[in-house]
Parts: sequence; C-alpha cells; structure tokens
Amino acid sequence: MSEWSVGEPRKLSFDAPVTALHVRIVNGTVNVVGTDESSARLEVSAIEGPPLTVTQKDGALTVAYDDLPWKGFLKWFDPKGWRRSVVVSLAVPASTRVEVGVVGATAVVSGIDAGADVKGVTGDTTLVGLSGPVRATTVSGNVEAQGVAGDLRLNSVSGDLTVIEGTCPSVKADSVSGSIILDLDPSGGPTDARLTNVSGEIAIRLPHPADAEVEANTASGAVSNAFDDLRVTGQWGAKKITGRLGGGTGRLKATTVSGSIALLRRPQSEDEPWDAPRPQKAPAGTDDAPTEQKGL
Repeated sequence: MSEWSVGEPRKLSFDAPVTALHVRIVNGTVNVVGTDESSARLEVSAIEGPPLTVTQKDGALTVAYDDLPWKGFLKWFDPKGWRRSVVVSLAVPASTRVEVGVVGATAVVSGIDAGADVKGVTGDTTLVGLSGPVRATTVSGNVEAQGVAGDLRLNSVSGDLTVIEGTCPSVKADSVSGSIILDLDPSGGPTDARLTNVSGEIAIRLPHPADAEVEANTASGAVSNAFDDLRVTGQWGAKKITGRLGGGTGRLKATTVSGSIALLRRPQSEDEPWDAPRPQKAPAGTDDAPTEQKGL
C-alpha cells in the first residue's frame, strides 16, 4: 500500500492500475473525469484545514479525510469539520468504478463507463456522459445528470433532480419537496421511468413519437398533457394521465401528492429553425415601418 498526506497544493501521478476511486471531502470542489489513459492523476489546487489522506491499495485509490467514513456519510456532522475546504481534480481510466461523497462541496463526474455512486449533503452534483449504473443521493443539493446511458437512481429531500438527454434503460427518482425534471433523448431505446414526489413538481419531456405505457397521478396538484393519445381524468382533487404512446414498450409512472405533473413533447427535430417573427405594420399616421429584426 502507498500513502500520502496532502496538506498543501500538490500534484500526484499513479502508475499502478486504478480500478476503483473513493473520494470524501468537506467544502470546496471535486472534479472527476474519465480518460482513455491507463494511469491516474491527482491535483489538489487549494486546501484549508486538516490534510487529506491519499492511499492506493489493490487497485483502489482513496482521497479522503480520515474522520469522514463512507458508511453513514449523510449523517456525518462535526462542528470542526466545517473549518476545512479543498479543491480536488482527478483524471482516472474511464473503466474506474467511482464513489464520491461531498459535504457542502460541489461534485462533477464525467466520462466514467464503470458506473458511479455520489452522495451529497448540501453541495450540487453534476453527472455528464456516464454509463454503467449511476446513483446520486442528496439532502438539499441539486443533482443534474446529462447524457447518462446507464441505469439511473436519484434520491433527494429538498434538492432538485434533473435529467437532460437521458438514454437510460431505467430511471428511478424520488424526492420530498424538490422538483423532478426528466428529458429523454430520442436516440435511446424504451425507458422504464418511475418518479415519486411529495410536494415537488414533476415535468417529463418525451421523444416524439414516444413509445411508453403512461400512468401519472397527483392527489391535489395540477396536470398538463401534450399528447392526444393520453387521457386526463379527474377535475377536483386527484387527477390522472393514463394511456399508451406508440407500442407501449417503455413505461412511465409518476406520482406526486400535492405537486404538479407536466408531460411535454420533444419536437421531432430540434435542428429545425424557429419561426422568424413577422414584421409588424406601422400604425396609421406614421411614416416609418418598424425594422424586422434579424435572427442571431
């Protein structure tokens, strides 16, 4: 086993194979990016408070505070722990399995193929271009997943959960009061999506044409539906949106207690230009007509 104590800005390179990465920090930022290289690199560009411990053993690279365990991570609290901050950047092979835990810090994970597990308390999490199983859990921080191709599991208390251009075979998102926004990319296959909220809103944008069996309901919130093939039932209190789109291969189930539910339709081609605004006629009695604005 190799071990380093990092108490000031420093760069480290690891020639031994890295198959798993574990990061646990308080305050600051952690950036993890997958590369096609076989080696791993670490840069600590800023650090305040106690040193980080970096260890490498049996293919596992760990960058963490000694007093911050992964087990029970979301319940960790130490008044002295808030007097620390660190900015960490890591480049690891894309085949590395990644675990990241942040308390009050921002986490960005991109380009990982072997899956990732991210836990956050108050910091925001961004996941980009990941495949393999992905899970993100947060208390009050926001989670945004873009271009994720593996099975996706998101959980929050009050943080917002957003999925952009998802091609995930399955999505499961649960929140108490944060909003859930799901945007499915038409290039992906049928998706099994199950979304649950209490008081937060749920908005889903489906490809057009879509292929899903739909069941969405709210106990007291408003609903909106952009698909003619779906039925909206209930006028006061509980409301439902049900029906089949296309062959019904995929499945969409969304439930909220008091939040609203919106089903939106993605345009067939987002490359089509926007309709240009028509030039306005000059009011009677004026000499000059308004000039038509050119698109940007």
